[in-house]
Amino acid sequence: MASEKSRVLVLGGTGYLGKRLVKASLRQGHPTFVLQRPENCMDINKIQLLLRLKKHGAKFIEGSLSDHESLVRAVKQVDVVISALSSSDISTTATQLQLKIVAAIKDAGNVKRFIPAEFCIDPARHVHGLEPAKTLNVHMMDVRKAIIEANIPYTSIAANCFAGYFVPNLCQLGSLLPPKDNKVSIFGDGSAKAIYVDENDIATYTVKTIDDPRTINKTLHLMPPENIRSQNDLISIWEKLTGKKYERSTISGEDFLAIMNGANAIIQFGITHNYPIFYEGGYLKSFKLKEGDEDATKLYPDVKYTTVEEYLKRYV
Repeated sequence: MASEKSRVLVLGGTGYLGKRLVKASLRQGHPTFVLQRPENCMDINKIQLLLRLKKHGAKFIEGSLSDHESLVRAVKQVDVVISALSSSDISTTATQLQLKIVAAIKDAGNVKRFIPAEFCIDPARHVHGLEPAKTLNVHMMDVRKAIIEANIPYTSIAANCFAGYFVPNLCQLGSLLPPKDNKVSIFGDGSAKAIYVDENDIATYTVKTIDDPRTINKTLHLMPPENIRSQNDLISIWEKLTGKKYERSTISGEDFLAIMNGANAIIQFGITHNYPIFYEGGYLKSFKLKEGDEDATKLYPDVKYTTVEEYLKRYV
């Protein structure tokens, strides 16, 4: 007789990744709940999305991140909590929300797995980077420390680069669509490799971990072999798919960082987040799995992930 599937609560279930996590959880047979927050009751887009998720089989639990008791009551109804709240806010607000979730899980005392809102390049490896991205990594590690101190079983997901933000635009700044003028900017020499992962695959791998003892208190790295690509690789694949040839111009590391001058906080974060990806050999130059790390594609070879070429075909 098959073991009973864990009940999953997704916080931020109407967000960019959150809605994918909800659907992946339902596909894998988990009773899946979305926190219905009163602060979103006047957002028509979120309400409509909640109704669509309901059609897929999701259920709602009322609760507020600003009401500890309601959050504890919500958490007590499930076995697993996944936080998909935005973690890209470098202010202390995002960190405070995550710490409120940790406090509620600790007080509830029943959660057998918590997946915090990281879903990026492993922050443990980038706490000495450039500001303001460094601050975000430090905040994420503060949350992880709180989880460990509260003795909450957890899995951190190192999702690397969301494909939607890097692949269709060939890593260009200022647009998420393919360049239309047959010109592309190359960061450095364009040879630094990064890992690009389809957002639906991120959700699939994440949900795979929740009943897997091999991933408890570990960091799962999403590293699809065919998606470990350089910017030059992405451009070449796109040229092959479209039959076009692109004129390439180089942006030095110094000029790339200079884009921050006078830019808003979002641009500054993006630049300092992307700099180690494209320059100084890329963040994969000396990357090795450590104790406490797991490779998702090796743990779950049954997952047929989307390759960058398949991702780009959508835009041809």
